[in-house]
Amino acid sequence: MDAQDTAGTGWRGSRDGWLEAGYRALIEGGVDAVKIMPLARQLNLSRTSFYWFFHDREALLAALLDGWHARTTVPLIAATRQYAETQAEAMLNVLCCFLTPGVFDSRLEFAVRSWALQDQAVADRVTVADATRIAALTRMMAHWGHDPMSADVRARTIYLVQIGYISMQSSEDIETRLSRIPSYVQIYTGAAPEPREIARFNARLRRDGAA
Repeated sequence: MDAQDTAGTGWRGSRDGWLEAGYRALIEGGVDAVKIMPLARQLNLSRTSFYWFFHDREALLAALLDGWHARTTVPLIAATRQYAETQAEAMLNVLCCFLTPGVFDSRLEFAVRSWALQDQAVADRVTVADATRIAALTRMMAHWGHDPMSADVRARTIYLVQIGYISMQSSEDIETRLSRIPSYVQIYTGAAPEPREIARFNARLRRDGAA
């Protein structure tokens, strides 16, 4: 059944279906790959069915950016507010967010940052997101007793290292990265994690499919 035949049945797909196809195209081919006809063929739908859900391609791109915010900034802020008994555990909550694919979407983050290199409006959105995320990390560090300058510098160090991993598309295997986590936590916070905290962290990552 081709796209036109599918349209003839009255099935137009769904908004979420078009969005997910858009995310895949953006991640795999960049923003130039997010085009209505290729997405329609991928979904086995007619081109006209797209317009039941989006006014035009720009509306789809705007929705993808909103979804990027929901899949990256929102969970990161939530991680900074997550319950923790110690500063090290609070830091591990944040690292777990970055390392778990189903929580912080690193592939989408990379795709949007690449898109921002060719679109100033997207670059502005990324700048706002960076500031929002760093502010959340700074508040977390201040909560654990760091003075304003220390909280700011530690937050920036945490964030820029993690975004560096994403931007460089680091091929570091998960076991190597996990072996470095205790040292990262001590550098970021000034407090060494307890072995039981690391054990819980590793078990959590393996449970959630990151390791």
